[in-house]
Amino acid sequence: MTDLILAAGAVAWRRVADGASRGTGASGVEILLVHRPKYDDWSLPKGKREPGEHILLTAVREVFEETGVRSVLGPRLPPVEYANGAFRKRIDYWSMFSPDEADSGFTPSHEVDEVSWLPLAQVRQQLTYPRDAAVIAGLRPRATVPLILLRHASAGQKENWPTDDESRPLDAKGEVDAVALAGLLSCFAPSAKILSSPALRCTESVGPYAASFGGTVDAEATLALSGRSGDLSSGTNRADALTDLVRGLVAAGRPAVLCLHRENLPKALTAACAALGAPAPPEPPDPPLPKAGFWVVHMADGELAGLERYVP
Repeated sequence: MTDLILAAGAVAWRRVADGASRGTGASGVEILLVHRPKYDDWSLPKGKREPGEHILLTAVREVFEETGVRSVLGPRLPPVEYANGAFRKRIDYWSMFSPDEADSGFTPSHEVDEVSWLPLAQVRQQLTYPRDAAVIAGLRPRATVPLILLRHASAGQKENWPTDDESRPLDAKGEVDAVALAGLLSCFAPSAKILSSPALRCTESVGPYAASFGGTVDAEATLALSGRSGDLSSGTNRADALTDLVRGLVAAGRPAVLCLHRENLPKALTAACAALGAPAPPEPPDPPLPKAGFWVVHMADGELAGLERYVP
């Protein structure tokens, strides 16, 4: 069996005044490429995953280490996979909008000695490897906003909790995953509005993420399971309220994280996709979203720009 080397990176892009020096004022897009002296090549910033590192963290870390650009991930782009001697290598890519038009804090190193922002039309000619062209072709350069729908982390078994189920806390695995989620959610939203089901296992799942930027977790009765927490009188009313809540977050167009339950998360996902004029994934998804798993709904100008699911 051929061993697979995992790596990750991003297509960092920015908007500039294309031909501003000529006074045209037309908007343009530039892509950031790196030059590696060891291979004398021009390529997209990327690097190998460290042992135990989540691939999302790899992408953010490698782009920063190679280019000095620290920004958030946008929609996933086509991966690249190819033979590398006796191994195969897979590189996962995401788009990465860099709103700052100033040069990055790049420091030359033995791995990358030069970076270059190039107009999108010139990137393919500069790239050394034709395989990178497919990644660039998948880029749709528009700024996106994430709406993240998170299933709470592990909290043991309901039947083993003798008191009110709403007070059931995270177990040891859930606590570890909640800490990991703080870093993973930050890859898409360094800060966000956080709404959670009032259930303790939900608020605890997003607690470390909120603490990472000094945010708060707002308990929202609409996100509770039917018949629990809150005064909504029926499952139908609760579903309608959940739909209205999600529509409002989509309309607001700001980063948001919702922590829900296995039972009502699909309803929130369906509502988000519908508000963005897109069909929702099949319900139930295959495989099912595990505890501490999350969907990232990428929004752009009222449209669905990407939809991805992750696990810690």
